[in-house]
Amino acid sequence: MASKDRILRQKEETRNNILGAAYDIVKDEGWNGLSMRKIADRIEYTAPIIYEYFSNKEAILEELTGKGFIKLAKELQTAKGKFEKPEDQLEAMWMTYWDFAFTNTEMYQLMFGVQMTCCAQRCSAQEAPYKLFTGVIAEIMKDSNPSEDIIKQKYFTFFSVIHGLIAINIINKSDILETINAQILKDAITGIIKSIQ
Repeated sequence: MASKDRILRQKEETRNNILGAAYDIVKDEGWNGLSMRKIADRIEYTAPIIYEYFSNKEAILEELTGKGFIKLAKELQTAKGKFEKPEDQLEAMWMTYWDFAFTNTEMYQLMFGVQMTCCAQRCSAQEAPYKLFTGVIAEIMKDSNPSEDIIKQKYFTFFSVIHGLIAINIINKSDILETINAQILKDAITGIIKSIQ
């Protein structure tokens, strides 16, 4: 039994090494620089070993996308947990979302298709951030007994503004633009929260 556990741990470690190497390559060269051959070279494996774990580059991208959404959901949950009032939770969560995008820029680009094609297949992990946000929005709006469609609409109002600002900042990196957008972000979050109270 111990040897089976060891083999499973080694397989998981190899899988994580492949994903880590892929992400390191992307940080150095961008998403266009990623290839199965480069991953194999980076971790000193043969390409066939990489293909034992991932059938193609798209499979690696899908796995990384899922990991990105899991990480984002954890960070949003932590931000939410710091406040009791739903309005404060929502503001903290969107600010965390913003920070996530710039702390994990390459991951965000993959997750949301900024300057690249994101994975065509939806992963189950991407539902968690959405559910966290809509849960808090529903709590803020509970007195008006909103439908699911209204809650979804409010979520996408937030998402459209914030994602748009993030995409502008990723595509046109500028300290001045970043400062302006940070203020626009704060104003937008505050304004949208006021509109749903």
